[in-house]
Amino acid sequence: MTSLIARCVAGAAIILIVCVMPLYTIKEPVSVMVPRISVEGPVVRQEVEHTVMPGETLFRLSKMYDVKVDDIMLRNQLSTKTLTMGQKIVIPGAASLNDVIPLFPSKKWKYIIIHHSATEEDNALSLYALHQRRGWDSTGYDFLIDNGAKGTVAGHVDATPRWIAQKDGAHCKASGMNTKAIGVCLIGNFSLGEVPEVQLMALVRLVKYLKEYYDIPATNIMGHGQVPEANTECPGKLFPWQKFHEMLAAETASDLEY
Repeated sequence: MTSLIARCVAGAAIILIVCVMPLYTIKEPVSVMVPRISVEGPVVRQEVEHTVMPGETLFRLSKMYDVKVDDIMLRNQLSTKTLTMGQKIVIPGAASLNDVIPLFPSKKWKYIIIHHSATEEDNALSLYALHQRRGWDSTGYDFLIDNGAKGTVAGHVDATPRWIAQKDGAHCKASGMNTKAIGVCLIGNFSLGEVPEVQLMALVRLVKYLKEYYDIPATNIMGHGQVPEANTECPGKLFPWQKFHEMLAAETASDLEY
């Protein structure tokens, strides 16, 4: 009898371990920051059509547009919360688009590397497809900052599936940065033209949040071409480094909301 009880307890323990183990493999953000665009007067809401980008979920869309998940599901007659890349979703009563930046507890991120796409007509979907054709499992960068091409909103920040999964990067092999640096890419070619103000402001805001949350020193924030052993002019010879650093220094941690 004692032996039988022992075997039952052991079996129950194994079942408990199997059931609990997945909880430790799912990485959830410790917080989600939603910076809002300052608009004078009442918030104007309207119905908008949104194309689902890589890594986006109904929860993220609800935060981006300040609309309840249930309302989005009802408007689109969705029977499941699973979305597909490229899917068209109607957002009822959408407010102005917000950036949603998931922040995950981690000690691996020591640097922030800034890139440009060196293209003018790209978005999160097209870059994801391009990087898959190169044999990568996902977008190589952690964050993208749109320039308004392909139906995007200029200055909008996309968190890629690579960031959501907290995988090593595929954006900078030099100095082993892929294992320790957050890759941020601005859509555009800044060897041919200047960085639009709205993109630069979005970059400064994003870098400030990442810098403060992961305790990354200013000396570890650099362009791809500034990384030792890197042979590139990315993020472009016209990137305004002095202005960027001045704007970053002027930002204050008091704006952070977790």
